[in-house]
Amino acid sequence: MSDIIQEQPRTREELYEKIKSSSKESFILEDMIRLGFWPEKGTMPCDPTDEIRKKTELNIELQDLKSNLKNLNNEAYLIKKFKEERFKESKRKRLENKVKKEEEKKKKAEEWKLKQSKEISYLGEKVSSGLNNNDCNLERLKLNNLPIYNNAEELSSAMNISLGLLRFLSFSRKVSKISHYIRFKVPKKTGGFRLISSPMPKLKNAQYWILENILKKIELNEKAHGFVDKKSILTNATPHLKSDILINMDLKDFFPSLSYKRVKGLFKSLGYSESIATILGLVCTEAEVQEAELDGKTFFVELDERKLPQGAPTSPAITNIICKRLDKRMSELAENLGFIYTRYADDLTFSTSSENNENVAKLMNRIKNIIKHEGFIIHQDKTKIVREGGRKEVTGIVINEKLSIKKETLKKFRATLHQIQRDGLDGKKWGNSPNILSSINGFANFVKMVDPIKGEIFKEQLKEINKKYGFTPSKKIIKKIEKKALIVDKVEEIKEEEKPKKKWWKLF
Repeated sequence: MSDIIQEQPRTREELYEKIKSSSKESFILEDMIRLGFWPEKGTMPCDPTDEIRKKTELNIELQDLKSNLKNLNNEAYLIKKFKEERFKESKRKRLENKVKKEEEKKKKAEEWKLKQSKEISYLGEKVSSGLNNNDCNLERLKLNNLPIYNNAEELSSAMNISLGLLRFLSFSRKVSKISHYIRFKVPKKTGGFRLISSPMPKLKNAQYWILENILKKIELNEKAHGFVDKKSILTNATPHLKSDILINMDLKDFFPSLSYKRVKGLFKSLGYSESIATILGLVCTEAEVQEAELDGKTFFVELDERKLPQGAPTSPAITNIICKRLDKRMSELAENLGFIYTRYADDLTFSTSSENNENVAKLMNRIKNIIKHEGFIIHQDKTKIVREGGRKEVTGIVINEKLSIKKETLKKFRATLHQIQRDGLDGKKWGNSPNILSSINGFANFVKMVDPIKGEIFKEQLKEINKKYGFTPSKKIIKKIEKKALIVDKVEEIKEEEKPKKKWWKLF
């Protein structure tokens, strides 16, 4: 018993705290039970154990009720308690909302990631509004013999690139750290410079795919000769051979005058949906940019709207398709007034006989109206009317008596070959190509195509030069020569076709 009594000594403060938290009777009872004087259960002669405990519980409850009753009359306490409860509830709700928002954010991020892997929903300001419209015109696509793509995922799969890369190549950024083009200027024959935008490899591959799988499948007007298979400046000049009156016209800023909206409209007119037309239109256009340095980094800032770049493989084909209606209208106008019409890129050519001189002014007026209506501008400084007696040229080829090249050009080329044979290649240049041997061989092939006799003479000279400097024409050059052979055949066809209809009015 003494061991039990000595166990766990209590301080006065601890005893007061124990009595205060229960009651004096309860404390005595618990201590007596602990010391072994009373049994833990059962009854005692004076006061049963269970009753003491029950009484203690009731006293505690009564004290709480008294305390609460007292606080009911304490307005400051009630306000404080209410604020505490409201703060706790607000904190609980905030925590609950935070968890809910995090879950929603995570869910949206997963949904967006999934959506990004399957579709393109945004490509920049002012160009993304139609990306949710995947309704294509199946009838037009079949009529044009074009492949059907219902969405961006199908298009990227057909192009054999990821959807992410297609998005990257077509994204329109007002300010960017990267540029898809290398820009440089080349001198024009007539003076000044022409801005060339050469696409980077990944974009160029995408543009070549569009060219081969979409643009080349569109049938062009027969009067278009520029950048058309089996046609060239030679086939463009042949119909005008031995004409008495020749009219040359040039469209001003031909490629840059075709905006992104117009290019997108072209793809829509072929039958593609708003979303596919948007993507294709963006891949085939670019905006003029200004380089800017900031904090040691280079940025490319767009200066104007997107346009057709001169240097992209898709640009010539797009211009030919857009000009189909222009060619049709010009061809009908020319035929009605007794003229012959052809177009090579931005060069428009009309020819007729001297007997039809009275219709020249009428033709010129109507041409201006048609060109304006088609959204182009005539380059007034390059408009020429050459009558009998003058030297007539069509895209660099003289057509007075036979297809030939200017004597001045041939004389200059002959002198260049002579200087190379005498002095070597150092300091020699022909055209804009940095490879002089490739350039002179290419021009000799061109001369042979126009004038086989003179061309063969130049080719013989070049055999000696090529052997001396170890030059072998590349597969690309050989392919061009084969292509030009096909063009010569086409020229003969054109000559035969144009013979009966060239001066039809002389029959009357």
